[in-house]
Amino acid sequence: MDYTQIETEIVGRIGKVILNRPEVRNAQSRILLEEMDSAFALLAENKLVKVIILTGAGEHFSAGHDLGTQPELDDQQLRPIEAGVRGRFHRSRELFVDYSLRWRNLHKPTIAVVKGYCIFGGWMIASAMDLVFAAEDAMFLATNFQYFSAPWDIQPRKLKEILFESRFIDGIEAKQLGLVNRLYPKETLMDETIDYAERVAENDWFQLRLIKLAVNQAQDSQGFTAHISAAHTMHILSTVGEGDPGFALKKPEGKRRPMVQRALENYQRHMKE
Repeated sequence: MDYTQIETEIVGRIGKVILNRPEVRNAQSRILLEEMDSAFALLAENKLVKVIILTGAGEHFSAGHDLGTQPELDDQQLRPIEAGVRGRFHRSRELFVDYSLRWRNLHKPTIAVVKGYCIFGGWMIASAMDLVFAAEDAMFLATNFQYFSAPWDIQPRKLKEILFESRFIDGIEAKQLGLVNRLYPKETLMDETIDYAERVAENDWFQLRLIKLAVNQAQDSQGFTAHISAAHTMHILSTVGEGDPGFALKKPEGKRRPMVQRALENYQRHMKE
């Protein structure tokens, strides 16, 4: 299949989904997410593929949602969503919750390979994978985003500390906190991941499927999927609240709100402590 914002590769028993918008740090447009969903489905049904890797072209994994590049604006013109909260809820639920849950539950092992920025939506799609392997230069940033997996990625009390302040965590801290499984130099990250994936691919595919299903069901028995659904509703409410007169982080004229810059400054302050 021809894609415009992602690429796919199959090398031996390993399939790759590559976000391919490096000029905008792999920002996630609606088209990109739809193409990801298509690619994951095709790789999941390909009997030769045993493990699926998700990564980004260029220096960054993903800087999050596309907030207004020209291709995204053009697509919104061609396929407008319903105005108001109804349209926002439907689009958000489909693209960020339903897709992410579907990718989480693919019947093959999946690995996110993260370098550079992994911000908001980047964290979401990485977290939807079974494993996260990261470069030492990886920088993660969370908030109460649509697919709010963060309380399952990091111990809740520590997560509150990070989210209340709003700060980046680097690859080293992400590994210490359990978000990242393995940390490698950027230069060897993909080779190390492929070596691991090849070892996984040597195992029986049906046993791998059952192992994954059992672990995911253990999380679900503790409320994972119900939490994701409820937290999405709270996310929608929080975005509506950003229009209130008393909202603390006013959007500068012509610019997005300064959340990422503040998070970077808080990370730099944290590193000096």
